[in-house]
Amino acid sequence: FNGEEIEEEAEGLYAVCIQHEMDHLNGVLFIDHLTRLRRERAVAKVKKAARMAA
Repeated sequence: FNGEEIEEEAEGLYAVCIQHEMDHLNGVLFIDHLTRLRRERAVAKVKKAARMAA
């Protein structure tokens, strides 16, 4: 929080959590990690859910 660089080694779920938070700081979304096909499927599901909720 004070701009100090931190170096950390992590494995497993802890590593996934750290990467997730680093992605947030860098403006990377979860769907940015998906293949084109999986991203399209995810977007379609979200759009369908939005239509169903309206």
